[in-house]
Amino acid sequence: MHDQSLPHYVGLDVGTSTVRCIVGVGDVEDPSKASIVGFGKAPNNGMRKGSVIYVDDVAEAIAQAVTEAERLSGMQIHQATVNINGSHVSGINSKGVIAISAANREINDNDRLRVEEAATIVQLPPNREIVQVFAKNYRLDGQDNIKDPVGMQGVRLEVDTHIVTASLPSLRNLDMALERVQITPNRHTFSSLAAAEAVLSRQQKEAGTLLLDIGAGTTNLLVIEDGEIQHVAVLPIGGQNITNDLAIGLKTDLDIAEKVKINYATLEDKSKKEAISLEANKKTQTFKVSEIVMITEARVDEILDYIEKELRLIQRSRKLPGGVVLVGGTAKLPGIAEFTREKLQLAVRVGKLHNISGLVESVNDPSNSTAVGLMLLDMLLAPVGHDGQSGAFKQNTKFLGSFNRLLKSIRR
Repeated sequence: MHDQSLPHYVGLDVGTSTVRCIVGVGDVEDPSKASIVGFGKAPNNGMRKGSVIYVDDVAEAIAQAVTEAERLSGMQIHQATVNINGSHVSGINSKGVIAISAANREINDNDRLRVEEAATIVQLPPNREIVQVFAKNYRLDGQDNIKDPVGMQGVRLEVDTHIVTASLPSLRNLDMALERVQITPNRHTFSSLAAAEAVLSRQQKEAGTLLLDIGAGTTNLLVIEDGEIQHVAVLPIGGQNITNDLAIGLKTDLDIAEKVKINYATLEDKSKKEAISLEANKKTQTFKVSEIVMITEARVDEILDYIEKELRLIQRSRKLPGGVVLVGGTAKLPGIAEFTREKLQLAVRVGKLHNISGLVESVNDPSNSTAVGLMLLDMLLAPVGHDGQSGAFKQNTKFLGSFNRLLKSIRR
């Protein structure tokens, strides 16, 4: 049991196949770390490709995961930082320009906010909403690549931003599911950004890295360079597509195909076995290992084709010194790092959690990266003075340079 009076932070990852809830507190010995004190997960049957289809089913999955995390941590959960997922999430580049009117022409925090606001004046369809705005760099009277203009002097301030938008109906449905279980979202953010916080080092964020979160129904990708978000996309394809292909290719039921995927699917044909047998419904079925590998490879190859297209779109194909970091359930496929390296011609590794203590063993799995990252964001973005811990935590964290001030969720 943990001290109820301790401020606690919650990440809620509402995924296509699973809802995960992680509870953390500030680590007493090392304020730069978060200590995990609770973890819960539950199967989710109410979503398709990251979007809510059945509100009741999603609410039930959230309730189960939260209850389990409450039981383990001994804390009551009423608020959380929640992810938004689904192919309706997309990023656009936008510029903002303002004139500096102060007599001394010195730029203050208010000017910086004004120029970022100016960048959000974009024509959006009525069913879309801005979720987050990231400033990539500022220009002052033509001087480029300024990271922080406050305190400088000039007349014309510009900013390049990356704006993440999402579909309003999808956001409403997610909020309805949260409302039913009486969880208030402190903020919404997208899955790949949370995962980046859990697994990327400052060096990787500076050098230029692609974070790939391959979940069940979606693949989230995030390109981060110079510590700033350069590109965000969500593809409606993931591990469930591998399961579906196996079901069709092996002419078997979906639940058997899922077992085959989890236990035998691989991208490295090292198996000495020619065939494997699985027992289900009192019948034994036999499948050729070579067929399983061929089907898995074809689908992963297709997912990576889409990712390569996204990289070409932003002129980063084969040009990311930080390489690729893989998270999400599909990152557990044996041989996926090597396969991705060959395909994208970049260094690839599976993401490892950093900056956390506590129940690390129970969450140390690529499929939990997003939930851990959401909990870290809940802690980082807690209101200043919310507790004694988070101030020290904020100063020590290897966090996206400007994220703390820039993550302005315009919703609510």
